[in-house]
Amino acid sequence: MSEIIFDVREDEVDGGYNASALGVGIHTQGETLEELRANVKEAVDCYFDETMVAPKVIRLHFVRDEILAR
Repeated sequence: MSEIIFDVREDEVDGGYNASALGVGIHTQGETLEELRANVKEAVDCYFDETMVAPKVIRLHFVRDEILAR
């Protein structure tokens, strides 16, 4: 795996951000974007041990819902 992609969503209720990796069971959160980035790196490091090939690139894909009313 050369790249891992995380969907990042802002938590509208509690604030902060939630991130989930696509196709891999990695989930984390952070109160700020800086904290989220650090937590994502740490979560990837913990998931991929020395017997596995860790991805070279971590991509954060920000998902934003927008509701339009008539």
